[in-house]
Amino acid sequence: MNWLTNFVRPKLRALVARKEAPENLWLKCPNCEQMLFHRDLEANQQVCNHCDHHLRMKPAARLAAVFDDGKHDIHPLPKTVLDPLKFRDRKRYTDRLKEAHAENGANAEALVVASGKLGGHDTVVGVCDFSFMGGSMGVAVGQGLLMAANLAVEAKAPLIVFSASGGARMQEAILSLMQMPRTTIAVQRVKEAGLPYIVVLTDPTTGGVTASFAMLGDIQIAEPGALIGFSGQRVIQDTIRETLPPGFQRAEYQFDHGMVDMIVHRHKMRETLIRMTDLLLKRPQTSSTPAAA
Repeated sequence: MNWLTNFVRPKLRALVARKEAPENLWLKCPNCEQMLFHRDLEANQQVCNHCDHHLRMKPAARLAAVFDDGKHDIHPLPKTVLDPLKFRDRKRYTDRLKEAHAENGANAEALVVASGKLGGHDTVVGVCDFSFMGGSMGVAVGQGLLMAANLAVEAKAPLIVFSASGGARMQEAILSLMQMPRTTIAVQRVKEAGLPYIVVLTDPTTGGVTASFAMLGDIQIAEPGALIGFSGQRVIQDTIRETLPPGFQRAEYQFDHGMVDMIVHRHKMRETLIRMTDLLLKRPQTSSTPAAA
């Protein structure tokens, strides 16, 4: 055994070897293309510190930023049939679900429902998860929103929904389209109980979600630059055979044309939601509220 070759040389190489940085430490801003360090991005609530572009935000981070001290309870969605139509396109629907669960968690779906304190008061919040099959609305999402509405009515609490979706889930076909009237009925239950229903439109909110619960809020709030619409721009342009105006379907365009009530920066979202729920419930305004985590 050669001691220098088999022991000393590998040790020296290990000391001077160039270590590769993990790929997930840096992210390029899709707007300004500046490189963003992941810890800085997380600390800034997924907002680019160069151009103020709002990147997509995971439900866990969203809930932690909204609730008092970040404390909340997650409510598991009701169990549904995974593949009611035995659907298959290029892949089986069950295989697509397995891939989505592998990336997002075994019990993940395109909607997360939680409850906790917001400004010291009970609140129910639903957050769409675009990373799970594009936030598409299937039976599970419809069931989840019904559950969220029932929780809000039982607790006499406001219901706040953060929308982010590509629309109805094609693999569930007509069953996914049925969720549009079901979620509309869920929203109506909250309103009939005299409770606020507030929608925060995040990037992107499109398709059947836009055509149902996402546009029924007592107050429609949008994040800056969010894509909000029903059909895609190319489909619209090909249909009407006209060039679409700059910024078409973006939050600022929708605000100018009366589709949303206000555009709120993510850093001010929590205080805005507290103020809006207090106003809608005619609660006295407080100068100080518990902070988010």
